[in-house]
Amino acid sequence: MQTAILRAKPFRPKPSIPKWAPWKRHFSSSSRRGEIRDLETLAQRQIPRYEESCEGDLLSLQWPAPPRNVFVVKKDCVPTVTESLIEFANHVTSTYPSIALILEPGTAEEVHPYFPFPIYSAPLARLASALHNKADLTVTLGGDGTILHASSLFATCYNVPPVLSFSMGTLGFLSEWNFSEYKRAFREVYMSGAGVGDRAPVLEAPKCTATDDRADFGPDTTGWSSVRGKSMGSSRGARILMRNRLKVGLFTADGRPVQRDQSSTPMHGTLGSQGVYVMNEVLLHRGKEPHLAVVDVYVGGRFLTEAVADGIIISTPTGSTAYSLSSGGSIVHPLVPSVLLTPICARSLSFRPLVLPSSTPITLRLSEKNRGRELEMSIDGVNMGQGMAVGMEARVWNEEMRHGKNEWQGGVPCVMRRITGGEAHDGWVGGLNGLLKFNYPFGEEP
Repeated sequence: MQTAILRAKPFRPKPSIPKWAPWKRHFSSSSRRGEIRDLETLAQRQIPRYEESCEGDLLSLQWPAPPRNVFVVKKDCVPTVTESLIEFANHVTSTYPSIALILEPGTAEEVHPYFPFPIYSAPLARLASALHNKADLTVTLGGDGTILHASSLFATCYNVPPVLSFSMGTLGFLSEWNFSEYKRAFREVYMSGAGVGDRAPVLEAPKCTATDDRADFGPDTTGWSSVRGKSMGSSRGARILMRNRLKVGLFTADGRPVQRDQSSTPMHGTLGSQGVYVMNEVLLHRGKEPHLAVVDVYVGGRFLTEAVADGIIISTPTGSTAYSLSSGGSIVHPLVPSVLLTPICARSLSFRPLVLPSSTPITLRLSEKNRGRELEMSIDGVNMGQGMAVGMEARVWNEEMRHGKNEWQGGVPCVMRRITGGEAHDGWVGGLNGLLKFNYPFGEEP
């Protein structure tokens, strides 16, 4: 799938940006524009509702008031993506005056001189915790890896902000939108929850906190009423695919939770009793050890098998098209409530990939027969920096999302495109055919 990029004007690089002084100098409260301000000064985030709709199993996004704090994540080291970020930021802040943009610290360093308005960030040590309290919406510019990286920043957050993803990476199987559609896509998300009629009811955006020196916009410049044209209407909320996650915890042989090496990843918390959330997969593998791993596998509390393999993958349906697929696992639609157990190069040809109910807890225990020192553990492609020694257990359980009619919490809410007649090839099926080249005959060019 090729990505179309719409440019409002040619991108002209500015002189090289000098290396920054310490953070405290740039997280200031002055009124100077084109600067970086502290993320903590923004107003608290809004948590939307997700209502069932007549459009199959997709949900409808309903904001209680217009979103204000937008977290933008981009793919690194790609100039065209940086250019698109600048174009997107200028459009959003000029069209929706109450919007504040949040960037990762490295991205903020790179692009803040190009903006006539302030942007918000925080040091990596407290970025994730600040995002949990401040970000209303997440926008990704990149591929599947960019989405997984954004998800990892909410690995200990129960209510993940909606994710609007633009395909600007290598594969983009999880990304729904082309960047050329960014104006329509953002408007659709922003207006989701506005009233019916030529103008939504005038809603004054909640005022910022006392430490935020942004101007307190009145009803004439903020809220849904500030957007020209008709609102989408209460029945036209943005379509949401709620992707379920797994939780993983790591425990010692005597049942104590293992403290994670927090210097290895941006995730916070432990891998113990509370665990961390996983969007794609949990991977246990032998790493640099020359010997096969010997792992005792328990399903639903009952012993299943002693697996002898290069490793074991426990995957969500979203992750079924990633490492699990390459290891021979099934392709599972993201709306199927399930969990996948896939061996990597198992010594026994009878150990086949399994698809289990999502409510089934899985435990992987490193056997005393294991000849290697320990197994390496990765979550969504990131090494946890904490190996699993003999007797230790990795426990994986499901995340409950539905708690009643229109009571949805948890999961990763992804904004989907509205598919019309000429676009019927798009979506999940289109991804299988267009990106994974599903069932192409030998000798036929894709």
